[in-house]
Amino acid sequence: MKRRAVLLTEGAIAVALTIVLSYLKVWHLPQGGSVTLENVPLLLFALRNGWKPGILAGFIAGGLQVLLGGYVVHPVQGLLDYPMAFAALGAAGFFSRRWMIPGVLTAGAVRFLFHVLSGVVFFASYAPEGTPVWIYSLVYNGTFLLPSIGIALALLLALKKRLIDPKREL
Repeated sequence: MKRRAVLLTEGAIAVALTIVLSYLKVWHLPQGGSVTLENVPLLLFALRNGWKPGILAGFIAGGLQVLLGGYVVHPVQGLLDYPMAFAALGAAGFFSRRWMIPGVLTAGAVRFLFHVLSGVVFFASYAPEGTPVWIYSLVYNGTFLLPSIGIALALLLALKKRLIDPKREL
């Protein structure tokens, strides 16, 4: 019972921090997407608690992003860019704590895939004439997501000893 209460509390804090950090933008693109620290809490939560709680917390955080003003042009696009993309960060939990770097990179790649797919299907009209839609979506989404994941990885590596590998008893 104590473990479940700690897990729910930690998950709620990760979701709340994700939402708050999404408003602190380092760089914002014109059609959406920003370099932020929003990935850090969900990645940390997934690394500490595994993929199931990580995916659920990410899905909830993405759903809240939509409710708090996400840009949605179609319900499927809304799912891809918000609940599914944030749930993808829970994929970091598939890896043991010792394999944090591949876990974060995999989770970031899956989130990137959801955004690219959404861009290809729903935002093709933004691609400059003559530019293949896949290339446009890869470049556009890469300009905000790759730096965000890189910053998150650097922060998680710096915090690893204190936050990811604590000797805690639950």
